[in-house]
Amino acid sequence: MTASQAMDIQHGLSIDSDWWRGAVIYQIYPRSYQDSNGDGIGDLLGIVQRLPYIASLGVDAIWISPVFSSPMKDFGYDVSDYCDIDPMFGSLADFDAVIDTAHALGLRVMIDLVLSHTSDQHPWFQASRQSRESDKSNWYVWADPKPDGTPPNNWLSIFGGSAWHWETRRCQYYLHNFLTSQPDLNFHEPAVQSALLDVAQFWLDRGVDGFRLDTINFYFHDASLRDNPPLAPEKRNSTIAPAVNPYNHQEHLYSKNRPENLDFLRKLRAVMKPYNAAAVGEVGDAQRGLEIMGQYTAGDDLMQMCYAFELLSGDQPSASDVARIMKRVGEVASEGWACWAYSNHDVTRHTTRWKLTPAAERAFATLMMCLRGSACLYQGEELGLQEASLDFADLQDPYGIEFWPEYKGRDGCRTPMVWEDSNLHGGFSTAPRTWLPVPSDHLRHSVASAEADPSALIHHYRKAIAFRHSHAALRKGKMVDLSAEGDVLRFLRRTDDETIFCAFNMSDVPAELTLPKGDWHPVGAELNSAHPGADGKVHLGPWQPCLAFRAS
Repeated sequence: MTASQAMDIQHGLSIDSDWWRGAVIYQIYPRSYQDSNGDGIGDLLGIVQRLPYIASLGVDAIWISPVFSSPMKDFGYDVSDYCDIDPMFGSLADFDAVIDTAHALGLRVMIDLVLSHTSDQHPWFQASRQSRESDKSNWYVWADPKPDGTPPNNWLSIFGGSAWHWETRRCQYYLHNFLTSQPDLNFHEPAVQSALLDVAQFWLDRGVDGFRLDTINFYFHDASLRDNPPLAPEKRNSTIAPAVNPYNHQEHLYSKNRPENLDFLRKLRAVMKPYNAAAVGEVGDAQRGLEIMGQYTAGDDLMQMCYAFELLSGDQPSASDVARIMKRVGEVASEGWACWAYSNHDVTRHTTRWKLTPAAERAFATLMMCLRGSACLYQGEELGLQEASLDFADLQDPYGIEFWPEYKGRDGCRTPMVWEDSNLHGGFSTAPRTWLPVPSDHLRHSVASAEADPSALIHHYRKAIAFRHSHAALRKGKMVDLSAEGDVLRFLRRTDDETIFCAFNMSDVPAELTLPKGDWHPVGAELNSAHPGADGKVHLGPWQPCLAFRAS
């Protein structure tokens, strides 16, 4: 790439204020992407090495899971210093190299900000736990015990048991929605909000283009510490926590999802605005995720995007499921913007979770690129990687260790990326042992093998992403005329200039449909789109889409 071309890319990155709308974001789990120094753990310079590959997919941005200083009790989601890089991953200079290389390739960089809680090793918590007179005494959520010494209320931790832990130095409990080593910050304290906004400013000044906001709906707690009400068994949903976790037995009205959060999000958006930065928030709620997504992305003074867990669910979505979800988004988030994902670092890989055939894998990839919203792809998804099956002795995830064997945790989706099929660790590392083992059956799906096979899934992902980019209606248009007719999902994506007809046979059985009236032209032949007959009838094979274009 010439210097002039690099400058053109940088200029394009800087001027598109709406870049996030319809963007395709590639999630990197850094521990498992590429090891550059032979210690068995992925790092920042490994990401630099592989950025040209990511750019070749045609995505718009990368999201990097946390690389901040951390004792790694929850693999970086327990931060001990928000403004430094953990030596495991490299240095601030290495992070700068990621930024510079990504930008030169036309990729924006989003980092994972974990604001709801810190590590118990963070200096803020170390000061707060010392005494009730500390200058940071109120920076975390502290509460006196009940008269009988038990926790102040019934709130539960996602990782099991009470969400309260006793601190002998203060003779009080502190709140932890996750591990006991992840104390929750007190967002009712203005100094906490100010400090976290400074963290965002630090990374924006360093060149990041936005944030993935971990557990965005957990920031505030009910100041009165009211008990959560029980949740009726028929309303329980294991999307956020496994079914064996008692967390599912409560309706979490008071431990999260508080209305005060909106004011803080407005402050964060104001910090981001001069940088043309964007954020995507993770909404962790099994009952009201879509509604909260709509609240947090309404208008232009809150977050640009949020994702709920509807398409991260355990059951393979049917045509009617997708239609129901998208209709609900239209009802509760008409002024907002969704960001969809099938897989990430917290859930079983969707190819395994939904038991997808190769044809279904391709259909779901095409569907993702046609849905209204932005899209997140998780590393290895483009290779069709299955969930890894690990022995208990190999587990690292405290979540899986706690609930084994009914729930095996998140390690199975976090195993290292496979780059070569002839290398012991798939080209990920030269170490004798990697932090998680590389499954032998992943090697045949390596990047090298996929690149050499014209029929491999990776080529379909490239075509689907390119198809999305070639049509403004798919990136930023409205979704109208949405319906499910049997196993066929159909809808229109529309801007003032173009309309794209999208239909998907979401089954193993052939189906038939008729195009709407109009001057339609077939598109997406590279995605196995069915060709309409002269009478407008379309015969769809199993898992086959029909894609057509007309001028609006």
